[in-house]
Amino acid sequence: MWVRSFGSTTRGMREADRVTPIKIRIPDDTELRTQLEMEYRNTTQVELSRYALMLAAHTLKLVDDSGLLHDAINQETIREGLRINEQWQEGKARIHDIRQASFKIHRMAKASENTAICAALRVAGHAVAVAHMSEHAIVASDYAVKVVCLLHPDCMEAVRKERLWQIHHLLEIKKSIQKKSV
Repeated sequence: MWVRSFGSTTRGMREADRVTPIKIRIPDDTELRTQLEMEYRNTTQVELSRYALMLAAHTLKLVDDSGLLHDAINQETIREGLRINEQWQEGKARIHDIRQASFKIHRMAKASENTAICAALRVAGHAVAVAHMSEHAIVASDYAVKVVCLLHPDCMEAVRKERLWQIHHLLEIKKSIQKKSV
């Protein structure tokens, strides 16, 4: 099912029940996206940052495994952005640094001529930006689905598998952090 919403279908809903508007047009499993978002709403910003960094690495690996990544992509810029997010999680980086790193990655995405690479870079850019604003985590998740759709056109099973991967890993991060705090 193709999904695209900018909030018009959510009027009249309680804020707590409102699903984050989908900013990109993707074929998606709406039930699994809703399940992911419900988990996401009960997750700290640090947990979401860890999840988003894991998602970015996972998505970049999908693109790399398909043979699309190449030397023209400045992977050091991506690594630096991910490092800055990790430093923020430890209280060692400023939001300004996060935003600048994210902008650099998004500029790379905009310059990319390959749509799958562009979408994967958007995942990384939004993953870094989660430290700035939690909502970037769900946007990164949607872009990861877009990458899967570009790599596996007309394969809803691949989309479903990706959403299940996302839910599983978000839950694992939440569990691991809860264990550390006990």
